[in-house]
Amino acid sequence: MTQTDTVLIVGAGPTGLTTACTLLQHGVDCRVIDRRNGPASEPKALILWSGALEVLRRIDVADSLEKRSLPLSGASYWSGGRRTGGVRFGALADTAFPRPLCVPQSVTEGVLYDRLLKLGGNVEWNTELAAARITGSTPSNVSVTLTVPGTGSPAPFSPRWLIGADGTHSTVRAAAGIAFEGSTYARDFLLGDGVFTGGLPEDEAQYHLTPEGVLVVVPLPGGGHRVFFDRDATGEVRPLSDEELQELLTARGPKGWKLESTWWRSTFRVHTKVAARFREGSVLLAGDAAHCHSPAGGQGLNTGVQDGFNLGWKLAAVINGADPALLDSYEAERRPAALRALRNSDRQTRLWMLRQGPKRVLRDTLLKVATATGALDRRIVPELAQLDPGLESSPAVPGELPKPGTRGGRGGKGPGLLSPGVRLPDTPWQPLHGTDAASLHEFLAAGRHTLLVLQGASAPGTSGSGAPGTSGSGGPGTSGADAGERTAAEAAELVARSTVRSQTDVLLLTDHRPRGGCDPSAPYARAVDIGRKLTELAGAGPLVVYVRPDGAVGAWSSHRDLGRLAAGVSVLGAAVESVA
Repeated sequence: MTQTDTVLIVGAGPTGLTTACTLLQHGVDCRVIDRRNGPASEPKALILWSGALEVLRRIDVADSLEKRSLPLSGASYWSGGRRTGGVRFGALADTAFPRPLCVPQSVTEGVLYDRLLKLGGNVEWNTELAAARITGSTPSNVSVTLTVPGTGSPAPFSPRWLIGADGTHSTVRAAAGIAFEGSTYARDFLLGDGVFTGGLPEDEAQYHLTPEGVLVVVPLPGGGHRVFFDRDATGEVRPLSDEELQELLTARGPKGWKLESTWWRSTFRVHTKVAARFREGSVLLAGDAAHCHSPAGGQGLNTGVQDGFNLGWKLAAVINGADPALLDSYEAERRPAALRALRNSDRQTRLWMLRQGPKRVLRDTLLKVATATGALDRRIVPELAQLDPGLESSPAVPGELPKPGTRGGRGGKGPGLLSPGVRLPDTPWQPLHGTDAASLHEFLAAGRHTLLVLQGASAPGTSGSGAPGTSGSGGPGTSGADAGERTAAEAAELVARSTVRSQTDVLLLTDHRPRGGCDPSAPYARAVDIGRKLTELAGAGPLVVYVRPDGAVGAWSSHRDLGRLAAGVSVLGAAVESVA
């Protein structure tokens, strides 16, 4: 990697580390700095939801985090000492992570840092971005000055790309002249992690909504609990003493709850803000530098982790030769996601703050009704989980390609499972060659680009698709199975000429085991779609689907239209001339 291609990431929190690990997995070196002296020791954020866990699985840290976590069964709401509502976790479908995990942020950062080191990366601790000068537009010229320990003088540096993952008071954002728009709650938020007695919940979060304020209780992995309160803003920043925390616990919690000791306490103000832009030329913002939230619902860290992965794979593709316009989709995809997360957390926070009168009665009544009808489970949990990418309008998913369901006699839009921007559903399969994965999501967990070839449904007594006694969809004398194999081979040739060939897989998904066995030298993997959730969509087949590293459909085409597929997917752009 040359000096002009260098990526500088400012901030080694969960967002910065996720970005760095993603870049390294996609073959791009990066430089990471942080003004702290090492990974965080403070627990801070606690909850990892399904969407972020799928991202963390793609950079191979989810298993380590699961081992050090506490799965939560649900959350309940209490008012006047009575349970007024609740949601149950664990019912989310099509994900390996159906419920959120309680994991202190210090653990998440430590696991990500270990992964970074294993990938050959490093963090330059005690190194601060002292100044940054940004000129031009796209691309911009970036000049930074770093304060490096032991050098005795500031060190100038000119990265090609500058990523601000440096928190709500981002130096990078300020240097780029990007406004941070929003407001600050007129409340102080107070918390303590420690040992409590009196029968606190063991596997669910509880929200006690009182006229004086909220009490949130969350069990911690390994024992203990976090208690969280709000109060009128006083301007004080000191953490409360154990005695003061006990006073609030007695006033707002069930009778008999007692604080024995704490190992961490904090007082802070909460902002609800989002950057006006996530990109300014060669400068990109992610995580708290781009958006900050109320802690309600645990959205901040989760949104930042997904920012980091989205930015990482796209920037890697551009550095490897993809169309630079791909980076335009970063803000187009992640800013709306940040706004959704911000609205969700703000809505919950304002729910907490209802104190007296008819609005409080109405809130409690609505919680009871929404719980009884299941509306809370159906709406709140998927929103918090952040599994739906909502990418249909993204410039990175070309809408001009054929719509699913227009082939094979289906008509219309069909089930929409292959629509560009949609997260692919999981389907169980039997691996045949080139993979040990037992399902689509397990295969996609590698976090790579994928060309998925769907062979199409087979009729009984045939070797491929089509009616008995026919040659299938591949033309005279060619079975549907042969057409699928040939299409997979052509897709592999396209990938070999693409800008992301070393980060791309080709998989042939069939609905039956081939009679003649598999060619072990074929440059693509094969599996049998046991659930037939996807192969049945191919109709007469084959179809070729470009699946992004985040598991969303980027585009699809018929087997006769690979050139158009490559032209519509910027990361495959280098292969267009050779296949068009």
